[in-house]
Amino acid sequence: MISVVIPTFNRGEMVAEAVSSVLGQKDFTGGIEVIVVDDGSTDGTAEALALFGDKIRYLRLDRGGVSAARNLGIAESRGEYIAFLDSDDLWLPGKLSAQVSYFSENPDINLCQTEEIWVRRGKRVNPRKYHQKPMGYCFDLLLERCLVSPSAVMIRRALFDEVGLFDESMPACEDYDLWLRIGSRYPLGLIEKPYIIKRGGHPGQLSAITPVLDKYRIRSISNLLDSGWLNDSQSEAALKVLREKCRIYATGCRKRGNISEAEIMEALMSRAGG
Repeated sequence: MISVVIPTFNRGEMVAEAVSSVLGQKDFTGGIEVIVVDDGSTDGTAEALALFGDKIRYLRLDRGGVSAARNLGIAESRGEYIAFLDSDDLWLPGKLSAQVSYFSENPDINLCQTEEIWVRRGKRVNPRKYHQKPMGYCFDLLLERCLVSPSAVMIRRALFDEVGLFDESMPACEDYDLWLRIGSRYPLGLIEKPYIIKRGGHPGQLSAITPVLDKYRIRSISNLLDSGWLNDSQSEAALKVLREKCRIYATGCRKRGNISEAEIMEALMSRAGG
């Protein structure tokens, strides 16, 4: 059984396309449950999803945020593996079969993602070199930026019992935070073939309305350092990245006249040895 969790908010047409791309995984012979968590949509999302009938499970929250939506989907799921799909993205045929086969061939891997095709405002774009997806033990790379795509990932369910769920207190970078917790302990798997169409450039994207993502990455790294999870070399790498992100963010705050925020970041940088 594969549980597919799709969080959504006010994307009636797009989420229907996302669901169809999951139900279109015809080559996969195992069980699939599709759980769509509607985070309080006020458009035609409920009506669009009603057309799928009992092919999906429809759950609703009252604006709990994307982390709460994903966490509810995980809690309600029954699969041995959990896969996520953002409601503005699409899966290509063969995605589930490829990942289940990968897990069978690599029993030491707990998280596997695929490559993806980026489409922005209807046109294909090429990711930059620094966006290259990592594999194996790659904690140092994960610190710099978010290199795991929720829509491309599949995770062994038991892993959540060890590392926890998405942090619902974080309005952004909640996925970055989870990948760091996983990557600090385990190697990541990668299928070097695109099975995702990642659609961007449209209104309502979290990355578009949250321009200060490093603020939340700083919080995530700081929390991880305080957790005691990291070994000495990981702590050293995390402190180095934390100091640099604090420096860059504080500089930006001062340019924008946000002195109090800059001073908070500078104090954190100082405590981190900067």
